[in-house]
Amino acid sequence: MTTPVSSITMPPRRTSLLLLLLIVIVKMVFQYLVLHPYYDLQRDEFLHLDLARHLSSGYLSVPPFTALNSIVIGWLGNSIFWIKFFPALYGALTMVLVWKIVELLGGSWFAQVLAALVYICSGMSRVNLLYQPNSFDILAWTSLFWCLLQYLHTSQSKWLLWMGVFTGVGILNKYNIGFLVVGMLGGLLLSSHRKIFRDKYLYISGLIALVIIAPNIIWQLQHGLPVIHHMKELNENQLVHVSRLNFIKDQFIFFIGGAFIVVAAFMGLIFHKPFRPYRVVLLIYGITIFLFTYLHAKSYYSLGLYPVLLAFGSVYWDRIFTHDWTHRLRILWVAAIIVPFALLLNAVFPVLLPAQIQQKAAKFQTLGVLRWEDGKDHALPQDFADMLGWQEMAAMALQAWEQIPKADQPYTLVLCENYGEAGALNFYNKGKMPEAVAFDADYVFWFPQMDTLRYIIKIGPAPDEKARRYISQVQQTGALQDTLCREYAFGIRAYLLSGLSPELPALIQQRLAKKQESYQDGMK
Repeated sequence: MTTPVSSITMPPRRTSLLLLLLIVIVKMVFQYLVLHPYYDLQRDEFLHLDLARHLSSGYLSVPPFTALNSIVIGWLGNSIFWIKFFPALYGALTMVLVWKIVELLGGSWFAQVLAALVYICSGMSRVNLLYQPNSFDILAWTSLFWCLLQYLHTSQSKWLLWMGVFTGVGILNKYNIGFLVVGMLGGLLLSSHRKIFRDKYLYISGLIALVIIAPNIIWQLQHGLPVIHHMKELNENQLVHVSRLNFIKDQFIFFIGGAFIVVAAFMGLIFHKPFRPYRVVLLIYGITIFLFTYLHAKSYYSLGLYPVLLAFGSVYWDRIFTHDWTHRLRILWVAAIIVPFALLLNAVFPVLLPAQIQQKAAKFQTLGVLRWEDGKDHALPQDFADMLGWQEMAAMALQAWEQIPKADQPYTLVLCENYGEAGALNFYNKGKMPEAVAFDADYVFWFPQMDTLRYIIKIGPAPDEKARRYISQVQQTGALQDTLCREYAFGIRAYLLSGLSPELPALIQQRLAKKQESYQDGMK
């Protein structure tokens, strides 16, 4: 059993809880304040919300946890408030775990506050802005670290069982946590804690995780392991543009003024004798970062490694400056964290209108936030551009729908170019028109069965010459006007297609079957 590290006396439990509650409230409120109401949801958020309409044990885009979360959001009213509430909540819960890890290490109340401030004033809050699996992913990683530290501290096998639970749930949220599992197993094997592999509860923990993820494994096998196709597509279209050097650089840029706490964590784990039982954290970090770097991973994939480091770094930094007059420098450390973050706030979060961002283009370009996944610089940060034009697009589709005779509306297909467009139409036009679909992502499994087609509302470019052979009339009913939204570059317009050939439904089904088959790379 590891002896807890001693430090400055902790405040009374009631005071500590009140302080934590205050910081959690600040964190939650902050997430709402850094989103200008001018912006729509981001394209991925629309898809994630649509998962709730098609509950399954697996999806092409993400594992099923997000769908369950979206069902809860639907029960609560499906409003912007609740959509943004859950990523903010998962961020706050991660911060609570960091607070508890500092307590486990014997850190002072100031160390707890320091760790919480770095967490809030960093890229973590940027991640917690969007309804994506990333916020819960970081929470799951931190939960695994919390359980591991508890096991090293107490030698109680129950913590290994909890690791199995968090691993299973984490995988159902995002497969990314598998890299941490590999890092942990490798780190423990190379450390003095390798005796853990003689504990039967470690293997029971693995069985628990396997049972939890079994439905998703079965779904993957039934659908030809589409996760392999997804990984290939991700590598070919996005990861190929990721520089290994930029990946390493971004690890510290994420924490802006608080990067010194991350450095302090490394120093403390190497040189601070009371942290010696926890040095396996360094091995886990090193192995996981190596894997991500080798595979050209996106910079944010590794964010789950850092909450535990913030705890170690804050405790060690506070220890260094608790002697004589040095404790008076605390206000300096707080300022070092908050001031740079405040100066960069409008470049990191969508708090400025697009026109204001364009006026400050040089600043944004210098910071590198205008670079998209294609490796090129654009007028707005990619996520910002992905939060524009959706309501306009939905209004275009609804306008086309209202031109269709009532008798023909049941025989109308709403077809979009990609999942973002389909999800946006389904969010803003819910209950007003049929669900939109696309030959993209999970929507390839959500097409309605239609033997008769009289109209098609097409959102995207005009039908090509091959398609026009089956369409008598192509009427453009609208065009996207927002030049700064990401979809504008694709020439998005609304078309009402009529005079359709009786052969068209069968041809659509053939294309659909071919598209579905393309996702079965894992079985080839």
